[in-house]
Amino acid sequence: MGRRKPQYGRTLFILLLLATASYSLWRFVWLPLQAPPVNDYGNPDVYLRVKEYYGDEVQLYAREMNLPPSYFMALIILESSGRKIIPPRFEPHVYERLKEVQRGKRSSYEHVEPRHLADATDDALKNLASSWGPFQVMGYKCLLLGIRVRDIRGKDAVYWGMKWIDLTYGKELRAGKYKDAFHIHNTGKRFPLLGKPSTHDPAYVFRGISFMKTFESDSLYRYKP
Repeated sequence: MGRRKPQYGRTLFILLLLATASYSLWRFVWLPLQAPPVNDYGNPDVYLRVKEYYGDEVQLYAREMNLPPSYFMALIILESSGRKIIPPRFEPHVYERLKEVQRGKRSSYEHVEPRHLADATDDALKNLASSWGPFQVMGYKCLLLGIRVRDIRGKDAVYWGMKWIDLTYGKELRAGKYKDAFHIHNTGKRFPLLGKPSTHDPAYVFRGISFMKTFESDSLYRYKP
């Protein structure tokens, strides 16, 4: 009798099946449960605060841009906890990339090229490397909009933040791809088909979707394309 050949194909199939089952359990069961109930996220009055501070503007611009208002209300909670006075967040690694562009050591950083930074002071670079406003939009994103940093942190911060979002991933929002939208806002990339989300908080996307559902209980924040 000949020697029995090892069943490599069958073993590989079983391992692949187990890996797929484990991933599905992690992504669709365990991970969503890590987002706490919406009333436990920060201040229990955060929803009232967001409505008071930002509700009217969000509704107005969402209608103008044909975008879901509940998404922006949820995003404000995720990014700035609904506060009116929002301190900027300086990102040292972004600052270093912008310095490299300015010095000619890097040809570009996203849409930022050396010509954009030719006369920029160090303070200006730090402003470009900080996130601002209720959506915490990075300062250098203003270059894409043809505006100044002061515009995304001043009285028109809601409008310009929503305008940048519309230009960047408005198509995903209008298509109802909210997991992709939240992931793009936080990482610049769509929600991964495989593997873990790369958001700073693994539950960031699922929290956002949960917050959206809370706002959608109010007809004012339901999406009407």
